[in-house]
Amino acid sequence: MSTDLDRTRPVWRQIVAVIEQRIADGTYPVGSRVPSVVELSTEFGVAASTAQKVMAHLKTEGRVRTEVGLGTFVA
Repeated sequence: MSTDLDRTRPVWRQIVAVIEQRIADGTYPVGSRVPSVVELSTEFGVAASTAQKVMAHLKTEGRVRTEVGLGTFVA
């Protein structure tokens, strides 16, 4: 699934919005695994550091939780 991003606005915020929309519409239901940093960077064509920023923001906002060795899941 490819998503076009507006390169005139912060890309990481746009990706956060896409992930939050997917959580809201049930694409990623509560308890389900969300894509890894590598998967996000590949899907959106961004650097891994940008994808890490997205995941850190989602975790800070309480949208996802990380389980060491298992992955990141919708909170």
